[in-house]
Amino acid sequence: MDTTWIIVLVVAALIVLALIALAVRSRNEAQREERREEARQHREEADATARHAEQARLEAEEQAERARRQEEEAEALRRQADEVDPDVDADGVRDDEEVEVRR
Repeated sequence: MDTTWIIVLVVAALIVLALIALAVRSRNEAQREERREEARQHREEADATARHAEQARLEAEEQAERARRQEEEAEALRRQADEVDPDVDADGVRDDEEVEVRR
């Protein structure tokens, strides 16, 4: 083989290796971009879940506040009923309850 053919084969081999390296690099970059996209989707889903959880928490707090107000209203109505009821003494105890406690 003469040296020209050896040089041509070496250059061809180097070009093939360079193309292989370029293809590998391109594939790796594509995989990296796919992972970035997947991570972005996971972050968006996590953000949506966090927003939903926050909304549920706020709704629960509002419902708890409504329940507290209703309990306060019920207690106020009980006190008003006790004030009006002739069978309840100043301590808020019904006269017939006192009789049962004494027995």
